[in-house]
Amino acid sequence: MNWFSDISFASPQWLYLLLIVPVSIVWYILRNKKLHPSLRLPEAGMLARIPKSPRVALRHTLFALRMMALTVLFVALARPQSSSRGQNVTVEGIDIVISLDISGSMLARDFRPDRMEAAKDLAAEFIKSRQGDRIGLVIFSGESFTQVPLTTDHSVVLNMLSAVKSGMIDDGTAIGDGLATAVARLRESTAISKVVILLTDGINNSGSIDPITAAEMAKVFGVRVYTVGVGSYGTAPYPVQTPFGIQLADMPVEIDEPLMQEISARTDGRYFRATDNQKLREVYQEIDRLERSKIDVTEFSRKYEEYMPLMILALILIALEFLLRNTIFRSIT
Repeated sequence: MNWFSDISFASPQWLYLLLIVPVSIVWYILRNKKLHPSLRLPEAGMLARIPKSPRVALRHTLFALRMMALTVLFVALARPQSSSRGQNVTVEGIDIVISLDISGSMLARDFRPDRMEAAKDLAAEFIKSRQGDRIGLVIFSGESFTQVPLTTDHSVVLNMLSAVKSGMIDDGTAIGDGLATAVARLRESTAISKVVILLTDGINNSGSIDPITAAEMAKVFGVRVYTVGVGSYGTAPYPVQTPFGIQLADMPVEIDEPLMQEISARTDGRYFRATDNQKLREVYQEIDRLERSKIDVTEFSRKYEEYMPLMILALILIALEFLLRNTIFRSIT
């Protein structure tokens, strides 16, 4: 019996019988005084030095056993019950593919330290917050490929993300290819929600798949697309190679926002514009709030009857009292 669990009584009215125990103890004490009257003798001190028999010294053991048996029996009649509580949790996960533009324009310095590193760092924060979800990574520039297929091993995704850099593939901005590759990774997913986060800072100028066609593919397969335009308004400092080394030159920021909005609208997603690190962080936080796993929690409580050990203990005490009364203490009871 685990007495450290929550204990309740199914029939607590039986506990009132415990009042019999202190009443019986008082009655026993008073009765003992009447049955053993005192006698004054001149040399009574000599009698006190006579050693008592162990049976006489332990004569109250029978009564103590009976009181213990009654106490345990009354508690058992009240049917003590222990309980355990818990929750059944069902998590319906989300499959997310981050499609990241790694074209040369992502090196612009309107973000700290640049668009590429800011996008990677904040994507890593987002991935770390998505416990239980499968995450994949697609990169695109003039073409696209899958850097990491869908996996729950987020450490792999984070390691591969940190290794991404501009120049890994031919330059350009193939938005349609980047989206189509991400959708292909989600095509056979059975997740409750399938999401692509498409992040780019330019306009579609490369690739073999039209972005709207890719958006229609996403719609057919039930993939929601969140598009993110990265870049400040107007111009942004961009590193260029000169005879005097790397110099920063202001270059116009060109983001095809109508196209990005159309992609999101066709797939029941949303378009976001991030103009600096903080805005990009807020974008990821907003997507994190919008795409949360559905959690079904069912609370349960189980009751366990605990009276049987007490009944057994009461029977043992009664049997022990009966045995002692008819053997060791037979001549003094």
